Amino acid sequence: MPDYKSVTVKQGRGGWGGPLTVTPTDDKPYIYSVTGGGIHPVAARIAELTGGETFDGFKSSVPFDKIAVAVIDCGGTARVGVYPMKKVLTVDVHATSPAGPLAQFITEELFVSGVKPEDVEQA
Repeated sequence: MPDYKSVTVKQGRGGWGGPLTVTPTDDKPYIYSVTGGGIHPVAARIAELTGGETFDGFKSSVPFDKIAVAVIDCGGTARVGVYPMKKVLTVDVHATSPAGPLAQFITEELFVSGVKPEDVEQA
């Protein structure tokens, strides 16, 4: 069994929400990177510090209930709300705030934006 650790993810410059505490578990081991360019550096940093497993969400998928945190790069309204709607902690590398048809699900407890690798620290 992996020895998971926790990280705190703070909003970056111009960001919104959080801070989030991310702790993978045996049931939720995935640091889900949905950024279109492989594993994003923010997802890699979270995985490095927590012991979670990075997963490229553009190449394949895992059930929502297996995701410790989703790292996204959405400046619009689609992915920004999908993961919070499913109660998945969501880290957006763009400085976005609640907007669009799913805005009601984007809360400070589930979402943080504007995140860079240096905004992720051991908890």
